[in-house]
Amino acid sequence: MKNKRPRSRGFRPQKPKVYKVSEAEELLPFLLKVVGKSRNSVKSILARGQVSINGRVSTQFNDKLKPGQEVTIRTDMVTEAAPLQGITIMYEDDAIIVIEKASGLLSIASDNEKTNTAYRQLSDYVKAQHSDNKIFVVHRLDRDTSGVMVFARSEKIKQRMQESWKTTKERAYVALVEGDVSKSEGTITSWLKETSTHKMYSSKFENDGQKAVTHYQVLQGNKDFTLMEISLETGRKNQIRVHMQDIGHPIAGDKKYGAQDRTIKRLCLHARKLNFEHPVNGMPLRFVSDIPKLFTSKSR
Repeated sequence: MKNKRPRSRGFRPQKPKVYKVSEAEELLPFLLKVVGKSRNSVKSILARGQVSINGRVSTQFNDKLKPGQEVTIRTDMVTEAAPLQGITIMYEDDAIIVIEKASGLLSIASDNEKTNTAYRQLSDYVKAQHSDNKIFVVHRLDRDTSGVMVFARSEKIKQRMQESWKTTKERAYVALVEGDVSKSEGTITSWLKETSTHKMYSSKFENDGQKAVTHYQVLQGNKDFTLMEISLETGRKNQIRVHMQDIGHPIAGDKKYGAQDRTIKRLCLHARKLNFEHPVNGMPLRFVSDIPKLFTSKSR
């Protein structure tokens, strides 16, 4: 028979308190009403990861609440930050965090999605370590582009990295494109413009728009698909996607820019390599992520 653990007299674990949201408002004013404590006390509860919205831990005082949601406050223990979804941390120190982002995850918030973003998840992650911690976006990847991303841990580091971003030694992508690309390598140069519906295109006239330069090298391919490595001289919006359409080989899964195949359900563009100097100590850093298996299997 197992020994029973003696129960401490006078102690009863407190049950989590659950509150129903009846009207749209931000999390902090809602907590101030239901908790009845000072603003600083409520912020401390948030920072310790003791508040969750519909089961998801939140440390953000400006979270938008909707009627019908449930806000849970745990007072008996400190909960951990929610596990990262669609994010793998490749490297972190006091200055930067380098991640691999999954396809389908926004880099930052949009009008339609405020919470499920790489920025938001990493913000929660660092605030769970200390409530004063912050992160800053150095660059972005399109929602459906996967691969290596860098975040700074201070405004100063972000500015320093953005100022040197154009001279980053290596920014390489891999793309699975439709069709058999005949040239083993090449360079595409055009001037990009944007329509009123936010779609980018190459102007027919030189110097009419933002100059964009893309280099590519074929890695393998067949009659249906080609896998290529792509490097950028410039970092314009949707640059690679437009340039692949321009040469008649749109990125697989990219319906917006001309893809015809309907069997592939993701944009087949992956930020694979990033090589830069550490913003504090100047040490060279190089990050390489694996080529997605879908890309290699379709291009054999």
